[in-house]
Amino acid sequence: MNKKSFIFISFLLIFSSVIAQKPQKLTTNQIYEKVQKLNFLGSALYVAAHPDDENTRLIAYLANNIKARTAYLSLTRGDGGQNLIGPEIRELLGVIRTQELLAARGVDGGEQRFSRANDFGYSKHPEETFNIWDKDKVLSDVVWAIRKFKPDVIINRFNHRTPGTTHGHHTASAMLSVDAFDLAGDKTKYPEQLKYTETWQPNRLFFNTSWWFYGSRENFEKADKSKMLNFDIGVYYPLKGVSNNELASLASSQHLCQGFGRLTNRGSQTEWVEFLKGEFPKDKKDLFSGINTTWNRVKGGGAIGDILYDVEKNFDFVNPSKHLPSLLKAYALIDKLKDEHWKAIKSAEIKEIIEACSGLYLEASAKTSSSTPNASVKVDFEVLNRSSVSMDLTSIEWLPANKTVAKDIDLLTNVRQNFTEDLSLMGIAYSDPYWLKDKWGLGMYTVKNQELIGKPETPRPVQVKFNLIIEDTPISFTKNVVRRYSQRDKGEIYEPFEVLPKVTTKLKDKVIIFSDDNTKKIAVEVRSGEANIQGNVALEVPEGWTVTPNQASFTIEQKGDKRVVDFTVSPPKGQSEGYIKAVATINDATFDKELIEINYNHIPKQSVLMPSKAKIVRLDIRKEGKSIGYIQGSGDAVPESLRQIGYTVTEVSPESINENSLGGFDAVVVGIRAYNTKKVLQFKQKHLLEYVKNGGNVIVQYNTNRRVDVKAPYKLKLSRDRVTDERAKVTMLAKDHEVLNYPNKIEANDFEGWVQERGLYFPNNWSSEYEPILAMNDKGESAKKGSLLVAKYGKGNYIYTGLSFFRELPAGVPGAYKLFANLLSLKENEIK
Repeated sequence: MNKKSFIFISFLLIFSSVIAQKPQKLTTNQIYEKVQKLNFLGSALYVAAHPDDENTRLIAYLANNIKARTAYLSLTRGDGGQNLIGPEIRELLGVIRTQELLAARGVDGGEQRFSRANDFGYSKHPEETFNIWDKDKVLSDVVWAIRKFKPDVIINRFNHRTPGTTHGHHTASAMLSVDAFDLAGDKTKYPEQLKYTETWQPNRLFFNTSWWFYGSRENFEKADKSKMLNFDIGVYYPLKGVSNNELASLASSQHLCQGFGRLTNRGSQTEWVEFLKGEFPKDKKDLFSGINTTWNRVKGGGAIGDILYDVEKNFDFVNPSKHLPSLLKAYALIDKLKDEHWKAIKSAEIKEIIEACSGLYLEASAKTSSSTPNASVKVDFEVLNRSSVSMDLTSIEWLPANKTVAKDIDLLTNVRQNFTEDLSLMGIAYSDPYWLKDKWGLGMYTVKNQELIGKPETPRPVQVKFNLIIEDTPISFTKNVVRRYSQRDKGEIYEPFEVLPKVTTKLKDKVIIFSDDNTKKIAVEVRSGEANIQGNVALEVPEGWTVTPNQASFTIEQKGDKRVVDFTVSPPKGQSEGYIKAVATINDATFDKELIEINYNHIPKQSVLMPSKAKIVRLDIRKEGKSIGYIQGSGDAVPESLRQIGYTVTEVSPESINENSLGGFDAVVVGIRAYNTKKVLQFKQKHLLEYVKNGGNVIVQYNTNRRVDVKAPYKLKLSRDRVTDERAKVTMLAKDHEVLNYPNKIEANDFEGWVQERGLYFPNNWSSEYEPILAMNDKGESAKKGSLLVAKYGKGNYIYTGLSFFRELPAGVPGAYKLFANLLSLKENEIK
């Protein structure tokens, strides 16, 4: 193996460790790069709207080539998108995408920030966006991000001057950034923030432009570039063994739930930014030109720079511990700086370097992965000095309890120190995502604590401060308490340590449909968060519904064990909908949260607490047929929704489809984005069409229009047409068509109560064999007629629909159930 390959593989291994939550073990190359970054006092903030909007090439370039402190401000967490790797949507998808952004920043070297804006789905214009977001609150969050991060340079991903040409969230992010650039330095704007921070005026604002925004490369060539800067972001990093492009591709590939896994690329590549506001750079090749980014930027920094520039110039890659005396001296000077902003940043950076140079290993691992408020947990400690310098552990301190335990341990070279302590969780709150703790709305999350706003995740509930003396210099290192253990088939595993409720409850189905007057047995799962708990659980139902028993007792001896309690629920006579809620009671304390664990290999395990409730609907619905075959695409909850109304649904893998496998089904449904994600379907399409020809119904749900052929029986071209207003008027084009009349009569009120959107990626061109059933449009647009197309093919029916059934059925929208039942019930055609 050559040296370059070894470096690259080492980089990937280190990166994978970050994803797995293992402590990062820096190579000397990485230590040196952190020394370089320590000696650069400049910051850049990149601003856009969603996870995956960020230009990882530019973020990586700023963080690794220029060495600037760089952050990405994503106004949303991507809650409104789709999920290609699992069933999580909406708020749970936002949790995944948050962690994928953190994983991406772990690769490209940036930091991550957010606002309180909720990604409510696609928006065609910033005017619509601001009607749903609270514009003033989101603007205040952008101002807050600028005041806290204090960037010299701000770069917008999108153009604030072209509303209506891209996603409304995109343009909105740029418009807010342009406004916030001026407001952040004005003490009369959002003065309540100044209790926690101070005003800040960035030096310059740019728009990250490219030929794409001009429509073609030819147009961009002709454009006035007098206010543009450009630089080659394809630089190669010998210390990493990879180029900036490769680093950026690896970062983008962390957005797996969006299908962003991609090949790395290499070579020269020009990046352009357009100057918008502030002070124009003196050098058009340098974003920070004219800004003092040396240690002389801060009062008292000159002496620090004298020490640290020498460390950088004479860095010893074989024995970095030789620099510890200089680093410790610089650390003591940094600790005396009056500039609190740079003091905090550079103190954290130099402590990381000192820790790495000394080979210091500090760990606090709980005996369990979770505990409950006011309990105590045993924590195993490991402390190891792998250098020859003099080092003592004087004490450890619990945070936030501020309890100090004296140690006075001489840390001899390479002699491991292990001990165990009981850690009290008195007064510590749950550690679930902070933005999901209070009730939120369609456009905004509720965050009452100003200092939490913008943070990517909830600060870890328990930390340990290790107080040491290294070569006569007092210095402290703070570590999160984690859970470290091993599995024989996976090896060493690190997980976050969580503080969770004593008991959580769960209703298996989030929507429960009563299609007639019959009662249903509803199971409530009770899960213990600690050993030996007992209490009662009850099911709260809306007015008009009844439940027996009123409550039931439970006893659970082992932590993590579960009990299932059954209730019988009776619906009212007429159509009705509402919510049922599972509530446990222990010693007069109530618990009404469900614990949802999200565990994918590429992100740390997430523990989310959500309201333990389900929507219940009494629905008058009729249907034909019973047995449904379902071919999953990128993943959705439609199969379970169909089971709710009495269908027997069999999930069919595309690989198993053959000339005989579909004949027993009354209808076959193809899940969302199946043709995008299941390439084998193109080879199985002949069997699907043969099934239709013989009298079956095939319902194909939406696919994105990029590089996909759904291989419909007749000409059908997908587009980007969509109707984002879930309240948009629906016109019935084919009033007499069976699909609107049998077995359920579809009326205008069946399109009320839809969520997030009407539909997406409608076909806009089709042959005469298809009959368009519905028309709808967003404000100011022409009618879109491709949301639901039905074509006779042989004895059967081929149906293509971009209607968002994958959102409406799990949300319990009655009209969506009736319409889908009609699609499944279409009759066999007579061959003339």
